[in-house]
Amino acid sequence: MAGWLWFRCLFGPSLHRIHRPLEQPRPEGRAGRRGWDYQPKTLERHTDSILGWASALWSLSYYSSPLILCYLYRKGYICSSKLAPYSQYVGTVLVCLLGVACLRGWGRWRNPEYLQFMTILEETRKSHTPSNKKKLASYDFDFSHWPADFSWKEVSNPKLSKGGVSLLKPEPKHRGAADSLLNSVRTLPCHIISYLIAHSFGRRMLYPGSVGLLQKAMRPMLQQGQARLIEEYDGQRNKLVACDGNEIDTMFVDRRGQRGPHGKTLVICCEGNAGFYEVGCMNTPLDGGYSVLGWNHPGFAGSTGVPFPQNEANAMDVVIQFAVHKLGFQLHDIVVYAWSIGGFTASWAVMSYPEIRALVLDASFDDLLPLALKVMPDSWRPLVTHTVRQYMNLNNAEQLCKYQGPVLLIRRTKDEIITTTGPEDIMSNRGNDLLLRLLQYRYPKVMTEDSLRAVRQWLSAGSQIEEASVYSGYEVDDDWCLSVLQSYQTDRETPFPWSVGEDMMLEGRRQLALFLVREKVMSNTLGSVILASTALFQPFNHSKCLN
Repeated sequence: MAGWLWFRCLFGPSLHRIHRPLEQPRPEGRAGRRGWDYQPKTLERHTDSILGWASALWSLSYYSSPLILCYLYRKGYICSSKLAPYSQYVGTVLVCLLGVACLRGWGRWRNPEYLQFMTILEETRKSHTPSNKKKLASYDFDFSHWPADFSWKEVSNPKLSKGGVSLLKPEPKHRGAADSLLNSVRTLPCHIISYLIAHSFGRRMLYPGSVGLLQKAMRPMLQQGQARLIEEYDGQRNKLVACDGNEIDTMFVDRRGQRGPHGKTLVICCEGNAGFYEVGCMNTPLDGGYSVLGWNHPGFAGSTGVPFPQNEANAMDVVIQFAVHKLGFQLHDIVVYAWSIGGFTASWAVMSYPEIRALVLDASFDDLLPLALKVMPDSWRPLVTHTVRQYMNLNNAEQLCKYQGPVLLIRRTKDEIITTTGPEDIMSNRGNDLLLRLLQYRYPKVMTEDSLRAVRQWLSAGSQIEEASVYSGYEVDDDWCLSVLQSYQTDRETPFPWSVGEDMMLEGRRQLALFLVREKVMSNTLGSVILASTALFQPFNHSKCLN
């Protein structure tokens, strides 16, 4: 029995922190804290440090392997006579690391806290009951060993293809059979290069949060943020299994039992390309008293997989299914809040689940292609275009136009990431293009060329004073605009696009266009504190928030 327990400790997960349950008394000497960091014994601490450095060196070698292989090839080291001695050194190092791992297992076996944790983990694996899950939730450990709490198979058709949920695809060019075959052969090298770019540095440039070295550097911050969510907000960590087999790390904070009008509304947060729910945008709705569900992209922190668009949509799908079928929220009680690149999964969610109550896009963009062309050489334009459309087609605006519900856009006027020239040029912010695409689809009779000129003038204003000056210069009557839209909605109740504005004079269309833009957008500088939660989500209950 002791040998088996040592074996389990040898291959067991690393334990980081112990969260004290509310009903459990605080241990002596740890007053005032809801939890404490796991304290390994001397042997375990030193051996774990050695293995940690070995893992970091391996990650560094992996990402720099192309340069290392080129150097070795030029020096003539890649041959059997030169590699044989190095293989012996590598074998010796591996044997030493195995011995270090065995010593770490011995150190864990001698630690009562770790033994108690392993006992609870084994019991939960055998019987995943609510009581065992509650005990296991008191520990923060490697998420790969966490038992699955929800799977898409519980509510979806198992016959669904392994490819996953449906995405909007670029329209194929129509060609003849012979021409299509010839073109396929001619463009085969381009397809191969695009695949290699997308699956090597392209994906990591687009989602730097999936890089292992960055995650190792941010690990203390992530663990601190997760401890805060669990110990201060009573957060519940869950593992969801998507239809592609990826495991999604989520955090749920339930406010339904608390006083206040917002607890019954669930805000699902979609993070940016280097964001994690532990330190991401969950704080804003939490401060407003909402129930919040955060999740990490595939390949981020505890989530597995790689963050390609299909995997992202699969992950978002299982998050929504979990919120509805396991947490008990209705779709009309769910608000999706996204930051930056999270706008892709957010817009996919409202497109696929149109009953969702509302959508908030913060510092998001309309399409990835213009931003990708900005950072690549002009000579690469055809290759970049093919790579983005084939493997990284983040078509936020196209998906957003499929949604009929309320939308709020937050524009960061000092944003350097989603601008195509620079932060000083506000009109190059792709959030403007996202807004114009949405309004042109929903109100095509209002958004004429003359109206677009007025809207662009308002969007190019560098401050709220300038915005107010443009707005007042066109003598916009808010009450009249609101009454027109409300009467049109009441009389017809038709889906978008609306024909409102087709019988209006030029001045009326301009006023209505500026009114719609101001109601849909909040501007904020990147350097300032994020908008207060009450202001951020107020428009969903505000009389001027129109569909």
